[in-house]
Amino acid sequence: MTQQKAIVILPYSKQEEASPRSPQARLSEAVSLTQAIDLDVVWQEAVSLREIKANAFLGKGTIERFAPIIRDNQVDVVIMACVLSPLQQRNLEKAWHTKVIDKTALILEIFGQRARTKEGVLQVELAHLTYARSRLVRSWTHLERQRGGSGFLGGPGETQIELDRRLIDDDIIKIKKELNEVKKTRELHRRARRRVPFPIVALVGYTNAGKSTLFNYLTKAEVFAKDMLFATLDPTMRHVRLPGGTDVILSDTVGFVSDLPTELVMAFRATLEEVLEADIIVHVRDFSHPDTEAQKKDVESVLSDLGVKDKVDNGLIEVLNKIDLLDESEQERIFNQKKRFTNEWPISAKIGQGIEAFLHRIEQELQKDYQTIDIVIPIERGDLLAALYRKGQILERKDTEEEIHLRVCLPPKEAIVFQSYERNKK
Repeated sequence: MTQQKAIVILPYSKQEEASPRSPQARLSEAVSLTQAIDLDVVWQEAVSLREIKANAFLGKGTIERFAPIIRDNQVDVVIMACVLSPLQQRNLEKAWHTKVIDKTALILEIFGQRARTKEGVLQVELAHLTYARSRLVRSWTHLERQRGGSGFLGGPGETQIELDRRLIDDDIIKIKKELNEVKKTRELHRRARRRVPFPIVALVGYTNAGKSTLFNYLTKAEVFAKDMLFATLDPTMRHVRLPGGTDVILSDTVGFVSDLPTELVMAFRATLEEVLEADIIVHVRDFSHPDTEAQKKDVESVLSDLGVKDKVDNGLIEVLNKIDLLDESEQERIFNQKKRFTNEWPISAKIGQGIEAFLHRIEQELQKDYQTIDIVIPIERGDLLAALYRKGQILERKDTEEEIHLRVCLPPKEAIVFQSYERNKK
């Protein structure tokens, strides 16, 4: 199938030129988002605006200048890397005689393709319907792809579908009911994990920072990992045993992006529930990216909005990923600098460099509140012995004919469970 052609336009004001992320960097990100849904970007441009026009966002002269570019390149869709009102979108479509979508619709389209679990699909549909409600038309039939199930991408030859608010509201009510059922199921799964109980380590970061690559390296899982924005939408969880023997549940999450529309953050809050429950949050950064500091601020801002501001303020464990893309002198500088910090860990998830030291840091953080106790258990209580190995770290062991003497490092909750077996309480 021939790729459809797109142009990407990033409008920005003079005030935004002084922001941490340059217009060119934001344009590059918008182009990457567009390419993530297999569109052929034939033109890209950052446009400086004196003011935002209420009726079309862009001024008349700018609209007229792009008209021949769109016509001569036979453009199928124009991506406006901003948030458009319904009126602005319709007026641009009339002026350019082609489909126009804004950043919200573009991200929704990506989410629609990446969603794998039932909850992910439902969250995408809910966000889409909420967005479409003010527009009364489905916004991405321009992509002309066939989607199964109840997706919202039209098949080949399908024309735009008029939706009235009553039908959309009915669909929203239906989806919310389904989501409630799915969330109940997920809560049962979380309760089961609490009974294990293994600490949860959540990987968060800017989209395309390498979270899924690190997740795959640590778990040997086959999670979809590609050099593509928003490669992961649904949280994926796997069991991992750290070098010292500590068992944890590792959670991979959807990547963040700058200026994510508020309605999307709220719609996908459930996707990030594992972050809210995590014992440790690991911020994976693409340290080779020129905007790595600005991306860091974006991630921390979203995390604070989600309700984990205390963890952000106290300092997240940061993984400085993709150092293999830096030259040798820069890598040496980073590793030398690392000696002065405790929460930044340079690694390459692709080749495994620096990961062992990072895992020891995770284990150290988990064990800072652990208690070391001396335990004596009957030789026949193999179940207790297995539980101690599973839930703590065995520091010393001595077996006699009738008893097993152990010095074990345990989480506070487990130390309470096993306190009746402490040697000094026997």
